[in-house]
Amino acid sequence: MSKKLIIANWKMSPSTYAKAETLFLATLAAARKLSRVETVVCPPFPWLTDISHKYKKSISFGAQDVFWEEGGAYTGEVSPTMLKGSGVKYVIIGHSERRLYLQETDEMINKKMLAALRAGLVPILCVGEWTRKGRPWKWIKNFVRKQLAEDLRGIAKIAGGSQKIVVAYEPVWAISTFGGGPDKPEDSLKIIKFIKGILDSRFQIPDSKVIYGGSVNAKNAVDFLKYPDVEGALVGGASLRAGEFGKILSEANLINAKPSL
Repeated sequence: MSKKLIIANWKMSPSTYAKAETLFLATLAAARKLSRVETVVCPPFPWLTDISHKYKKSISFGAQDVFWEEGGAYTGEVSPTMLKGSGVKYVIIGHSERRLYLQETDEMINKKMLAALRAGLVPILCVGEWTRKGRPWKWIKNFVRKQLAEDLRGIAKIAGGSQKIVVAYEPVWAISTFGGGPDKPEDSLKIIKFIKGILDSRFQIPDSKVIYGGSVNAKNAVDFLKYPDVEGALVGGASLRAGEFGKILSEANLINAKPSL
């Protein structure tokens, strides 16, 4: 059984480098004890490069965003090559907060996906419906299918044919930022299996993972991670509490040691 992928998305926290380093060291201490989990830490840019250079090769690092050009007059942006050179392995692309607050379109997200893959980064593509209230499953599946079709357009042309991606299914209404609560694990499992089917049949992506994101915490993580098809979790607020995040890592490690359901 492959390792569960647990990603800590710190978003725009902590407020100082001292707090960020303290949180990182506590997370690192918990992650080092576990052999069946890959832990990824995604700090905000000001702390990312400091921590990744200081503690390189100690854990997997991820960025919270990337630009689609390698260089030039793009004030405030960060290129894939810069991230790669800073020891970053993963990059979150298309998070719902960026789609909403910064008006990121599927066209922009697709450019970022292609640029990340060309640079040898592993993109974590976030997809998910804005609402489920009153919507039939057919509508939800069509929404996610359309996102995948637009966001993954052209990846088959990336040289090498060995694209590795992660898709994070995060039903937006379930994200705590927007006042929601976690989805029912069995419902998310349906969509995750649906996503896997699309990745296999339409895009022929040989090395991918599909994970869950949306109000994941120490109390509910096991309810999602117990399913083999849920290959990990994208954790937001709970990743800023070292003790709670450590519990999520431990649960993921323990589940992966058990026989499949």
